[in-house]
Amino acid sequence: MTTDFPTTLLFDLLVRGGMELPDPEELDGEQLKPKLWEVIRGLAMLRMFLYSTNHLGDRELYEELWHKVLRDEGPTMPIDEDSAWHIDLVGSGSEEDIELYLRYYADNQTRQDWAKDFPDDAMPGHETPPYDRDRHLPARDQAS
Repeated sequence: MTTDFPTTLLFDLLVRGGMELPDPEELDGEQLKPKLWEVIRGLAMLRMFLYSTNHLGDRELYEELWHKVLRDEGPTMPIDEDSAWHIDLVGSGSEEDIELYLRYYADNQTRQDWAKDFPDDAMPGHETPPYDRDRHLPARDQAS
């Protein structure tokens, strides 16, 4: 990751801002969803925005954030409308993420182009993601 800003763990940025981030194992079903949305809103306040989360349930997403995403370094950017850090949950470029992207998020044209460019790759069948969260996520132009 290359930025013009110093970096720190995203987990630490949220904790320094006063957020408690309990281990997913410590959260029961009633506690999990509000904590997940607190984290999502906390990231947005830091101008960090999530994408491609509809393939994960609330617990799966919180676990992914807690164990992986928040353990990555992110920029300590100025909090202004011109700054944004985009966190795509299927954007790593791994085979698993590519498969998830093609299955749940890619439109027909992208799937056709992929099949043409990579004819030896198996194309997963398109599926509607099992969850409907992404359209409710804070976005760069809404989070000011």
